[in-house]
Amino acid sequence: MIRLLQAMAGADRGGAEGFFERLTLALERAGIHQHVLIRHNPRRHHLLAQGGVAVTELPFGGMLDLKTRHGFSKAVGEFKPAIVLTWMNRASRFCPKGKHIRVGRLGGYYDLKYYQGFDHLIGNTQDICDWIISQGWRPEQVHYVPNFVNATVAPPVSRATFSTPEGVPVILALGRLHENKAFDILIKALPAIPEAYLWLAGEGPLRAELELLASRLGVISRVRFLGWRDDVAGLFASADLFCCPSRHEPLGNVVIEAWAQGIPVVATASEGPGELIEDDVDGVLVPVDDPAALAKGINRVLNDPGLAAHIGAAGRQVYQEQFTEAVVVARYLEFFRKVAG
Repeated sequence: MIRLLQAMAGADRGGAEGFFERLTLALERAGIHQHVLIRHNPRRHHLLAQGGVAVTELPFGGMLDLKTRHGFSKAVGEFKPAIVLTWMNRASRFCPKGKHIRVGRLGGYYDLKYYQGFDHLIGNTQDICDWIISQGWRPEQVHYVPNFVNATVAPPVSRATFSTPEGVPVILALGRLHENKAFDILIKALPAIPEAYLWLAGEGPLRAELELLASRLGVISRVRFLGWRDDVAGLFASADLFCCPSRHEPLGNVVIEAWAQGIPVVATASEGPGELIEDDVDGVLVPVDDPAALAKGINRVLNDPGLAAHIGAAGRQVYQEQFTEAVVVARYLEFFRKVAG
C-alpha cells in the first residue's frame, strides 16, 4: 500500500482548497494510506477526520517558522511516506528532503523557486505543464492530472429565497470577490441583458465596490450577493446559465462544476476556460474584459434554447469522460505507482 503524506496551507475556501479536500477523501476511499498536514481549520480537520484521514495541524507561517519546519520533518520521520505531495508555495517551501519522493501540485503559474529539488510536478492543466517545461523542467518530471468535481444532484433553490421572480432568466456566478474573477465586468454587462437576475455566490474584498457599481449602473435590484454557499448544486439547478467572467483563471473548477450539472456555460477566454471550452460546442467563449461581448454571448444562449441545450449536454459529456472522481483518481493512482516504482 502506498503511503502518502500531503501538506496544504491554503485558506478556508478556494478552488485548490476544495479540490484538496475532495481528492484526499477520494484517495482514502481508494485505499491510499494518508497523513495530511494543514493549517488550523476546524471545519477542514473535522471533514477529513470523519473520512478516516489522519490530520496534523501546523502554523505554516513565515520562513522563520521553526515549529512548522520541525513538525513537518517529524511527521515525515514518523509516518515514513513513499510520496510527499505539497499544495501551493507555502506548504512546499517547508517540505524536507529525505528518502521520500517530493511532488508539488500546481494549480497556477507559481514561482518555481519553491520547488527546487522536487522530483516531480503535477499541473492541473496542460498549459501549466507546458509552462513548467518551458522554465527548464524535464518533460518526464512534469505530469498533467486534472481536477474532478462531484456531480451532486439537488432540488432547485426556491427563487423566492433570493427575492427573484419566476419566469426571469437567472445567471449564476461563483467565486471569491477578487479582481481576477472580473465580476465587475459581469455587472457592467447586466444592463444589456434585459430582465436577467444575477446570483453571485462568494465573498471577498471587493464586495462593497461591486455593490456600489451595481447601484451606479441601475442594476442593483437584479443582483443578489449570496455570500459563500454550501448548496451550490441547488443553485445550479435553479439557474438558466452559468457565467465565468474571469480575467485570470488557471483552470476554472467552476466551469467543470457547471458541466457536471449540465448547465450552459458562457466564459471569458482566460487561461483555464479558454483551454477547457470548445467555443459553441460545450460552451460559449468571449474576450476578456469586454462587457459588451459578454452581454452578447449571454444573450445568445438565453435567447436560443437549442444552443443552450446543446452546449449544456456537450459539457456534461466532457465532464463524464474527463473530470469525474473515478477518472481522475485512477490517474493519480497510476501516477503514484509510476513514481514510487
